[in-house]
Amino acid sequence: MRLSDRDIELWIKNKKLVIEPIPNKELIHGVTIDVRLGNEFYTFCNKFNKNIDLSKSRNEISKILKKVMNKKHIIPNDHVFLLKPGMFVLAITLEKIFLPNNLVGWLDGRSSLARLGLMIHATSHRIDPGWGGNIVLEFFNSSNMILSLCPGMLIAAVSFEILSSPSIRPYNIRKNAKYFNQSEVTFSRIDQD
Repeated sequence: MRLSDRDIELWIKNKKLVIEPIPNKELIHGVTIDVRLGNEFYTFCNKFNKNIDLSKSRNEISKILKKVMNKKHIIPNDHVFLLKPGMFVLAITLEKIFLPNNLVGWLDGRSSLARLGLMIHATSHRIDPGWGGNIVLEFFNSSNMILSLCPGMLIAAVSFEILSSPSIRPYNIRKNAKYFNQSEVTFSRIDQD
């Protein structure tokens, strides 16, 4: 069962669902809460290596990732990040979200942005029970236009679904919780699988 706007407000008020900064009611609609774009972006520097061979050892993959995932951009609030056609970029939400072990979150892009060619997540739109932190966005510009992205703009919506029972292995207690409590863009940690 998905939480309604009324339930989202109640869960936030009762601190069952933690969102920082606490959202104003204008950001909560029907079954979602709007999240805004943060000011941190990472682009890929592929002049050293055009191939990430995932069949290699963890150590070799780690070395390759350090070479290609290293271009950080901090965009002031009154500036824009230019997302060129065909470009893939990691970014972050302004909001931090912390889920209890009986709630799963679902990140969805905004339809108005999708109609301009902006994809918000490549595949990972589920937010696991027990997960917490800023959401890393996986932007892809599928249009033939440059898209100007401004920190603070509405970028996505998150809905929440109550589980049939609390998770016994929530994200925050897993040994391999690679992305828990992230407060900045976190690159792929596939080398830790």
